[in-house]
Amino acid sequence: MSKVDGKFEFSPISVNFLTELAKVAFAVVMLCLQARGQKAGEKSLLSFSTLFQAARNNVLLAVPALLYAINNYLKFIMQLYFNPATVKMLSNLKVLVIAILLKMIMKRRFSIIQWEALALLLIGISVNQLRTLPEGTTALGLPVTTGAYLYTMIFVTVPSLASVYNEYALKSQFETSIYLQNLFLYGYGAIFNFLGILGTAIFKGPDSLDILRGHSRATMFLICNNAAQGILSSFFFKYADTILKKYSSTVATIFTGIASAVLFGHTLTMNFILGISIVFISMHQFFSPLAKVKDETQNDSLEMDSQKNYRSKDGSFINMAAGANEDASHRVGPDEKEPLLPR
Repeated sequence: MSKVDGKFEFSPISVNFLTELAKVAFAVVMLCLQARGQKAGEKSLLSFSTLFQAARNNVLLAVPALLYAINNYLKFIMQLYFNPATVKMLSNLKVLVIAILLKMIMKRRFSIIQWEALALLLIGISVNQLRTLPEGTTALGLPVTTGAYLYTMIFVTVPSLASVYNEYALKSQFETSIYLQNLFLYGYGAIFNFLGILGTAIFKGPDSLDILRGHSRATMFLICNNAAQGILSSFFFKYADTILKKYSSTVATIFTGIASAVLFGHTLTMNFILGISIVFISMHQFFSPLAKVKDETQNDSLEMDSQKNYRSKDGSFINMAAGANEDASHRVGPDEKEPLLPR
Protein backbone atom coordinates (compact mmCIF):
# COMPACT_ATOMS: atom_id res chain seq x y z
CA MET A 1 0.00 0.00 0.00
CA SER A 2 2.97 2.32 0.52
CA LYS A 3 4.12 2.00 -3.11
CA VAL A 4 3.32 4.75 -5.63
CA ASP A 5 3.41 3.70 -9.29
CA GLY A 6 5.35 0.60 -8.35
CA LYS A 7 8.01 2.56 -6.43
CA PHE A 8 8.66 3.84 -2.91
CA GLU A 9 8.48 7.60 -2.40
CA PHE A 10 10.28 7.23 0.92
CA SER A 11 13.61 5.74 1.94
CA PRO A 12 13.19 2.12 3.12
CA ILE A 13 16.14 2.61 5.46
CA SER A 14 14.25 5.43 7.20
CA VAL A 15 11.33 3.09 7.83
CA ASN A 16 13.67 0.50 9.32
CA PHE A 17 15.36 3.17 11.46
CA LEU A 18 12.02 4.41 12.82
CA THR A 19 10.97 0.79 13.40
CA GLU A 20 14.06 0.16 15.52
CA LEU A 21 13.42 3.35 17.50
CA ALA A 22 9.86 2.19 18.17
CA LYS A 23 11.16 -1.16 19.43
CA VAL A 24 13.74 0.58 21.62
CA ALA A 25 10.97 2.74 23.13
CA PHE A 26 8.89 -0.37 23.84
CA ALA A 27 11.87 -2.13 25.47
CA VAL A 28 12.57 0.89 27.68
CA VAL A 29 8.93 1.13 28.82
CA MET A 30 8.70 -2.59 29.59
CA LEU A 31 12.08 -2.53 31.35
CA CYS A 32 10.91 0.32 33.58
CA LEU A 33 7.69 -1.56 34.40
CA GLN A 34 9.69 -4.70 35.19
CA ALA A 35 12.07 -2.70 37.41
CA ARG A 36 9.12 -1.24 39.34
CA GLY A 37 7.84 -4.73 40.00
CA GLN A 38 11.11 -5.94 41.53
CA LYS A 39 11.12 -7.11 45.11
CA ALA A 40 13.06 -5.42 47.87
CA GLY A 41 16.70 -6.51 47.97
CA GLU A 42 16.90 -7.44 44.28
CA LYS A 43 19.53 -5.73 42.16
CA SER A 44 17.93 -2.96 40.15
CA LEU A 45 17.62 -3.58 36.43
CA LEU A 46 18.21 0.09 35.76
CA SER A 47 21.41 0.48 37.76
CA PHE A 48 24.55 1.46 35.86
CA SER A 49 26.40 -1.69 36.93
CA THR A 50 23.57 -3.95 35.73
CA LEU A 51 23.30 -2.19 32.38
CA PHE A 52 27.07 -2.20 31.89
CA GLN A 53 27.42 -5.88 32.75
CA ALA A 54 24.46 -6.82 30.52
CA ALA A 55 25.93 -4.78 27.66
CA ARG A 56 29.22 -6.69 27.94
CA ASN A 57 27.51 -10.09 28.16
CA ASN A 58 25.18 -9.41 25.22
CA VAL A 59 27.62 -7.80 22.81
CA LEU A 60 27.00 -10.75 20.45
CA LEU A 61 23.59 -9.26 19.68
CA ALA A 62 25.33 -6.75 17.43
CA VAL A 63 25.83 -9.50 14.83
CA PRO A 64 22.14 -10.41 14.30
CA ALA A 65 21.29 -6.71 14.51
CA LEU A 66 23.53 -6.02 11.51
CA LEU A 67 22.14 -8.98 9.59
CA TYR A 68 18.57 -7.92 10.34
CA ALA A 69 19.33 -4.39 9.12
CA ILE A 70 20.40 -5.87 5.78
CA ASN A 71 17.39 -8.20 5.65
CA ASN A 72 14.86 -5.48 6.49
CA TYR A 73 16.12 -3.44 3.54
CA LEU A 74 15.87 -6.47 1.26
CA LYS A 75 12.21 -6.88 2.23
CA PHE A 76 11.42 -3.66 0.38
CA ILE A 77 13.50 -4.68 -2.64
CA MET A 78 11.63 -7.99 -2.81
CA GLN A 79 8.32 -6.11 -2.92
CA LEU A 80 9.46 -4.54 -6.19
CA TYR A 81 9.81 -7.97 -7.82
CA PHE A 82 7.04 -10.07 -6.26
CA ASN A 83 3.56 -9.57 -4.89
CA PRO A 84 3.12 -9.70 -1.06
CA ALA A 85 1.85 -13.29 -0.97
CA THR A 86 4.81 -14.50 -3.02
CA VAL A 87 7.29 -12.67 -0.77
CA LYS A 88 5.69 -14.36 2.21
CA MET A 89 5.98 -17.75 0.54
CA LEU A 90 9.63 -17.13 -0.36
CA SER A 91 10.40 -16.28 3.24
CA ASN A 92 9.40 -19.83 4.16
CA LEU A 93 12.52 -21.03 2.35
CA LYS A 94 14.37 -19.83 5.43
CA VAL A 95 13.01 -22.80 7.38
CA LEU A 96 15.24 -25.32 5.57
CA VAL A 97 18.30 -23.07 5.81
CA ILE A 98 17.60 -22.50 9.51
CA ALA A 99 17.26 -26.24 10.12
CA ILE A 100 20.65 -26.88 8.52
CA LEU A 101 22.25 -24.06 10.53
CA LEU A 102 20.67 -25.33 13.75
CA LYS A 103 22.07 -28.78 13.07
CA MET A 104 25.54 -27.40 12.29
CA ILE A 105 25.81 -24.65 14.90
CA MET A 106 23.58 -25.71 17.80
CA LYS A 107 23.79 -29.49 17.20
CA ARG A 108 20.00 -29.80 17.11
CA ARG A 109 18.54 -33.08 15.87
CA PHE A 110 15.55 -33.64 13.59
CA SER A 111 13.77 -36.87 12.77
CA ILE A 112 13.49 -38.25 9.24
CA ILE A 113 9.81 -37.30 9.16
CA GLN A 114 10.69 -33.72 10.03
CA TRP A 115 13.27 -33.55 7.23
CA GLU A 116 10.62 -34.89 4.87
CA ALA A 117 8.26 -32.16 6.08
CA LEU A 118 10.89 -29.55 5.22
CA ALA A 119 11.22 -31.09 1.76
CA LEU A 120 7.45 -30.80 1.35
CA LEU A 121 7.75 -27.17 2.30
CA LEU A 122 10.18 -26.54 -0.53
CA ILE A 123 7.90 -28.37 -2.96
CA GLY A 124 4.97 -26.21 -1.89
CA ILE A 125 6.96 -23.03 -2.39
CA SER A 126 8.18 -24.21 -5.79
CA VAL A 127 4.64 -24.97 -6.92
CA ASN A 128 3.56 -21.49 -5.90
CA GLN A 129 6.46 -19.87 -7.76
CA LEU A 130 5.70 -21.42 -11.15
CA ARG A 131 5.26 -18.64 -13.73
CA THR A 132 5.34 -15.90 -11.11
CA LEU A 133 7.54 -13.49 -13.06
CA PRO A 134 6.41 -11.94 -16.34
CA GLU A 135 8.70 -12.68 -19.24
CA GLY A 136 10.62 -10.01 -21.07
CA THR A 137 10.63 -7.41 -18.28
CA THR A 138 13.80 -5.88 -16.91
CA ALA A 139 14.89 -3.95 -13.83
CA LEU A 140 18.20 -2.41 -12.76
CA GLY A 141 19.63 -3.40 -16.15
CA LEU A 142 19.24 -7.11 -15.37
CA PRO A 143 16.54 -9.58 -16.36
CA VAL A 144 13.94 -9.66 -13.62
CA THR A 145 14.45 -13.37 -13.09
CA THR A 146 18.19 -12.97 -12.52
CA GLY A 147 17.90 -10.00 -10.18
CA ALA A 148 14.94 -11.46 -8.33
CA TYR A 149 16.55 -14.82 -7.66
CA LEU A 150 19.80 -13.14 -6.60
CA TYR A 151 17.93 -11.04 -4.05
CA THR A 152 15.95 -14.11 -3.02
CA MET A 153 19.13 -16.05 -2.23
CA ILE A 154 20.39 -13.21 -0.03
CA PHE A 155 16.90 -12.70 1.41
CA VAL A 156 16.87 -16.34 2.53
CA THR A 157 20.42 -16.87 3.81
CA VAL A 158 21.11 -13.62 5.69
CA PRO A 159 18.05 -13.63 8.00
CA SER A 160 18.38 -17.38 8.54
CA LEU A 161 21.87 -16.88 9.92
CA ALA A 162 20.60 -13.90 11.91
CA SER A 163 17.76 -15.93 13.45
CA VAL A 164 19.99 -18.80 14.53
CA TYR A 165 22.64 -16.44 15.88
CA ASN A 166 19.95 -14.39 17.64
CA GLU A 167 18.53 -17.48 19.34
CA TYR A 168 22.01 -18.53 20.40
CA ALA A 169 22.83 -15.06 21.79
CA LEU A 170 19.53 -14.68 23.67
CA LYS A 171 19.61 -18.16 25.21
CA SER A 172 23.31 -18.00 26.10
CA GLN A 173 22.40 -15.18 28.52
CA PHE A 174 19.06 -16.65 29.54
CA GLU A 175 19.12 -15.10 33.02
CA THR A 176 19.22 -11.59 31.52
CA SER A 177 15.85 -9.87 31.15
CA ILE A 178 14.52 -10.19 27.61
CA TYR A 179 13.59 -6.50 27.63
CA LEU A 180 17.17 -5.63 28.51
CA GLN A 181 18.45 -7.85 25.71
CA ASN A 182 15.95 -6.31 23.31
CA LEU A 183 17.17 -2.86 24.31
CA PHE A 184 20.67 -3.74 23.11
CA LEU A 185 19.50 -5.66 20.02
CA TYR A 186 17.23 -2.87 18.81
CA GLY A 187 19.74 -0.21 19.84
CA TYR A 188 22.38 -1.84 17.64
CA GLY A 189 19.81 -2.09 14.85
CA ALA A 190 19.00 1.63 15.11
CA ILE A 191 22.72 2.47 14.94
CA PHE A 192 23.29 0.35 11.83
CA ASN A 193 20.26 1.82 10.06
CA PHE A 194 21.34 5.35 10.98
CA LEU A 195 24.75 4.62 9.45
CA GLY A 196 22.87 3.47 6.34
CA ILE A 197 21.02 6.81 6.25
CA LEU A 198 24.32 8.68 6.51
CA GLY A 199 25.80 6.54 3.73
CA THR A 200 22.80 7.28 1.51
CA ALA A 201 23.16 11.01 2.19
CA ILE A 202 26.78 10.88 1.01
CA PHE A 203 25.80 9.42 -2.37
CA LYS A 204 22.40 11.09 -2.91
CA GLY A 205 22.86 14.39 -1.12
CA PRO A 206 21.78 15.92 2.21
CA ASP A 207 18.10 15.71 1.27
CA SER A 208 18.27 12.02 2.16
CA LEU A 209 18.72 12.98 5.82
CA ASP A 210 15.02 13.90 5.96
CA ILE A 211 13.83 10.55 7.32
CA LEU A 212 10.16 11.59 7.20
CA ARG A 213 10.13 12.54 3.51
CA GLY A 214 7.58 10.61 1.48
CA HIS A 215 5.97 8.97 4.50
CA SER A 216 2.23 8.46 4.79
CA ARG A 217 -0.31 6.73 6.99
CA ALA A 218 0.59 3.47 5.27
CA THR A 219 4.24 3.80 6.24
CA MET A 220 3.32 4.66 9.83
CA PHE A 221 1.22 1.52 9.98
CA LEU A 222 4.11 -0.39 8.42
CA ILE A 223 6.48 0.86 11.13
CA CYS A 224 4.11 -0.20 13.92
CA ASN A 225 3.47 -3.59 12.31
CA ASN A 226 7.17 -4.34 11.74
CA ALA A 227 7.99 -3.26 15.29
CA ALA A 228 5.35 -5.60 16.73
CA GLN A 229 6.61 -8.44 14.54
CA GLY A 230 10.19 -7.93 15.71
CA ILE A 231 9.18 -7.83 19.38
CA LEU A 232 7.16 -11.04 19.10
CA SER A 233 10.03 -12.74 17.29
CA SER A 234 12.38 -12.09 20.21
CA PHE A 235 10.06 -14.02 22.52
CA PHE A 236 10.10 -16.97 20.10
CA PHE A 237 13.91 -16.94 20.01
CA LYS A 238 14.25 -16.63 23.78
CA TYR A 239 11.58 -19.01 25.06
CA ALA A 240 10.67 -21.23 22.09
CA ASP A 241 12.45 -22.23 18.91
CA THR A 242 13.53 -20.64 15.63
CA ILE A 243 11.88 -23.39 13.59
CA LEU A 244 8.61 -22.89 15.46
CA LYS A 245 8.79 -19.17 14.81
CA LYS A 246 9.36 -19.59 11.07
CA TYR A 247 6.71 -22.28 10.73
CA SER A 248 4.18 -20.21 12.64
CA SER A 249 4.67 -17.42 10.12
CA THR A 250 3.26 -19.72 7.43
CA VAL A 251 -0.12 -19.33 9.10
CA ALA A 252 -0.05 -15.71 7.97
CA THR A 253 0.65 -16.70 4.38
CA ILE A 254 -2.94 -17.53 3.53
CA PHE A 255 -4.15 -14.27 5.09
CA THR A 256 -1.49 -12.37 3.16
CA GLY A 257 -2.69 -13.96 -0.07
CA ILE A 258 -6.33 -13.15 0.63
CA ALA A 259 -5.54 -9.57 1.68
CA SER A 260 -3.38 -9.12 -1.43
CA ALA A 261 -6.27 -10.28 -3.60
CA VAL A 262 -8.80 -8.03 -1.87
CA LEU A 263 -6.68 -4.87 -1.64
CA PHE A 264 -4.62 -5.05 -4.83
CA GLY A 265 -6.61 -7.33 -7.10
CA HIS A 266 -3.93 -10.03 -7.25
CA THR A 267 -5.26 -13.33 -8.51
CA LEU A 268 -5.17 -16.36 -6.23
CA THR A 269 -4.01 -18.87 -8.83
CA MET A 270 -4.30 -22.62 -8.61
CA ASN A 271 -0.52 -22.71 -8.07
CA PHE A 272 -0.94 -20.60 -4.95
CA ILE A 273 -3.78 -22.76 -3.61
CA LEU A 274 -1.84 -26.00 -4.21
CA GLY A 275 1.36 -24.50 -2.85
CA ILE A 276 -0.18 -23.21 0.35
CA SER A 277 -1.95 -26.55 0.86
CA ILE A 278 1.36 -28.42 0.66
CA VAL A 279 2.94 -25.91 3.04
CA PHE A 280 0.28 -26.50 5.67
CA ILE A 281 0.56 -30.26 5.25
CA SER A 282 4.30 -29.88 5.80
CA MET A 283 3.71 -27.85 8.95
CA HIS A 284 1.29 -30.45 10.32
CA GLN A 285 3.72 -33.26 9.55
CA PHE A 286 6.70 -31.49 11.14
CA PHE A 287 4.91 -30.96 14.46
CA SER A 288 2.87 -34.17 14.42
CA PRO A 289 3.15 -36.50 17.45
CA LEU A 290 4.41 -39.26 15.13
CA ALA A 291 7.52 -37.25 14.20
CA LYS A 292 8.20 -36.30 17.80
CA VAL A 293 7.60 -39.78 19.24
CA LYS A 294 9.91 -41.36 16.72
CA ASP A 295 12.61 -38.84 17.50
CA GLU A 296 12.15 -39.30 21.25
CA THR A 297 12.23 -43.09 20.85
CA GLN A 298 15.49 -42.79 18.98
CA ASN A 299 16.91 -40.62 21.74
CA ASP A 300 15.67 -43.05 24.40
CA SER A 301 17.25 -46.01 22.64
CA LEU A 302 20.56 -44.17 22.38
CA GLU A 303 20.29 -43.31 26.07
CA MET A 304 19.60 -46.94 26.99
CA ASP A 305 22.52 -48.12 24.86
CA SER A 306 24.86 -45.67 26.53
CA GLN A 307 23.61 -46.76 29.97
CA LYS A 308 24.13 -50.42 29.08
CA ASN A 309 27.64 -49.71 27.85
CA TYR A 310 28.39 -47.76 31.01
CA ARG A 311 27.08 -50.51 33.26
CA SER A 312 28.89 -53.28 31.40
CA LYS A 313 32.09 -51.30 31.60
CA ASP A 314 31.73 -50.78 35.33
CA GLY A 315 30.57 -54.34 36.00
CA SER A 316 28.05 -52.92 38.44
CA PHE A 317 25.70 -54.90 40.67
CA ILE A 318 22.73 -53.80 38.54
CA ASN A 319 24.27 -55.40 35.50
CA MET A 320 25.01 -58.60 37.40
CA ALA A 321 21.49 -58.67 38.77
CA ALA A 322 20.10 -58.27 35.29
CA GLY A 323 22.19 -61.23 34.16
CA ALA A 324 21.02 -63.26 37.11
CA ASN A 325 17.41 -62.52 36.29
CA GLU A 326 17.97 -63.62 32.71
CA ASP A 327 19.50 -66.88 33.90
CA ALA A 328 16.65 -67.44 36.32
CA SER A 329 14.03 -66.91 33.65
CA HIS A 330 15.65 -69.36 31.28
CA ARG A 331 14.14 -72.85 31.34
CA VAL A 332 16.82 -75.45 31.03
CA GLY A 333 15.51 -78.62 29.42
CA PRO A 334 16.71 -81.48 27.34
CA ASP A 335 16.21 -79.40 24.25
CA GLU A 336 17.92 -76.02 24.47
CA LYS A 337 15.75 -74.72 21.66
CA GLU A 338 12.50 -75.30 23.60
CA PRO A 339 10.41 -72.12 23.66
CA LEU A 340 10.32 -70.18 26.91
CA LEU A 341 6.63 -69.36 26.75
CA PRO A 342 4.11 -72.14 27.60
CA ARG A 343 2.36 -73.73 24.72
